[in-house]
Amino acid sequence: MKNITLLLLFFIGFSAFAQKMPVTYKFSEKYHDRYKYSNLQTIANDGAGGSILVRSYFTGLILKPRGYIIEHYGQDLGLLNEFNYKVKDKDFVNAFVNNGILNILFLEYNAGKQAYDYVVHQSPITNFDFTKTTILSIPSKQVEEPIDKKYYNREFASGFSTSILFNEKKDAFVISAHYKKAKDNQHFIHVFDADLTKLVSHDFSAEVEEKNYAFENVEITQNKKEVFLVAKAYYKKRRFSALERKFQYELIKVTDQERVLKTFDEPGMYLEALKPILTEKKLICIGFYSNRKDNRYNGLSYFKLDEGSLDIKSTKFLPFTPQFMADKFGLEEDNKEVKNLIFKNAKIASDGSILFNAEEYFITSGFQNNPGGSRVKITRYHYNDMIGAKLTDDGDLIWVRNINKSEVTQGDGAYASYSTLTKGNDTYFFISTASENPQLLNNERLVFRQGLGRNRNVFMIKLDEKGFMTYDKIIDDKEARLPLMVSKPLINKDQILFYAKRGSKKQLVEVKL
Repeated sequence: MKNITLLLLFFIGFSAFAQKMPVTYKFSEKYHDRYKYSNLQTIANDGAGGSILVRSYFTGLILKPRGYIIEHYGQDLGLLNEFNYKVKDKDFVNAFVNNGILNILFLEYNAGKQAYDYVVHQSPITNFDFTKTTILSIPSKQVEEPIDKKYYNREFASGFSTSILFNEKKDAFVISAHYKKAKDNQHFIHVFDADLTKLVSHDFSAEVEEKNYAFENVEITQNKKEVFLVAKAYYKKRRFSALERKFQYELIKVTDQERVLKTFDEPGMYLEALKPILTEKKLICIGFYSNRKDNRYNGLSYFKLDEGSLDIKSTKFLPFTPQFMADKFGLEEDNKEVKNLIFKNAKIASDGSILFNAEEYFITSGFQNNPGGSRVKITRYHYNDMIGAKLTDDGDLIWVRNINKSEVTQGDGAYASYSTLTKGNDTYFFISTASENPQLLNNERLVFRQGLGRNRNVFMIKLDEKGFMTYDKIIDDKEARLPLMVSKPLINKDQILFYAKRGSKKQLVEVKL
């Protein structure tokens, strides 16, 4: 579950240097854990300064999912309570805490009524005792993968497919349910708040006659009556010429009474990721673009829209800068390709500018021999370069930087990738690596190699308001004896909480700016 191989972790900086960062950190006590094999699913604020963690665990000679371990930690990082919730044969969706109640959303197949049920398991966090509430039920035959989790090559051949997207505050979520049987082709979008009240129910079926929709990002208005969804809309043509594109990005505004759709492609400009940002003053979408009909990126895109009609007020395509290309490829960047970028975070900075970051993420597969002599298929998950960018309030490019790294895992991705925290006009990246010291190549490139130790250091990289890059090893591997799940933190203003685990030992690590 957590056998991770980090091939290489490095970052570039023509203007990068080591600097002591203004951070403090503390460790909780190391606690014994009965469950050696587990995956962290969610870490959430308990509403009183503490945290709730939900982990799926696996046991047996052939590891199989057996249930969920729920841990409650106090503000001082002390373990208050833990509970073994023995449920299985359900698809975990997400978990959140609302008014002292832990809510775990599962997708469950009900064979008796031949339907998929969206069921919320609820319990007070002071004394775990779960009850169940079915908030939605969709008739369907059982399919192999009901929840779409792939970023690329989405498949729509099964009779049932669903997307569940939470907003950043986790006080509302969207359920998209697409059901097909013979000529019956239905697609509904539902919105619920944290109290499990259904706020919006919209029939989206007319739109799926010609296209299949893979929803990627969501923004929800403060009153939770309007939803803005970004989707990759795939055309249903059976054949495509080499010059045709099989999809387009769309922004869909949904309410109980209406829907409004907006496409963004312009001649010679094709979007390759899009994220909506909704504030009290404006609605914008930011992303990447290509000037070819493939998955190579040429720069950043910015759209300002009318919140009601979705009419585009302003459009900007911003090519990658020479600084960015030098960051990524060095001085020999000819014919180099930027691709496979996935959004991680986007924030409005204190000066009104837009700070966002993304990661180069892709999946590969192959075959290898097992001890029995047969060949088994292996899937590898690649978490490569990180990108940070800053735009003005009007969408002009201030800077864009590339932080090079290369990580691959066949197991738990929580230990790989990175996390970010934005404070003021600065963005901080947190990475974990067994490398001890950077290697400087040609006075241009700092390289972190794997190293020989099992323990890992925690490094923080800062991009300031001018895009100047600095870094520091903030936690040494002699202190961080357990590896941190660096990509699944709990962020609260200028504080970030990590879960650390290896084998039968676990603890929390709190870092504060």
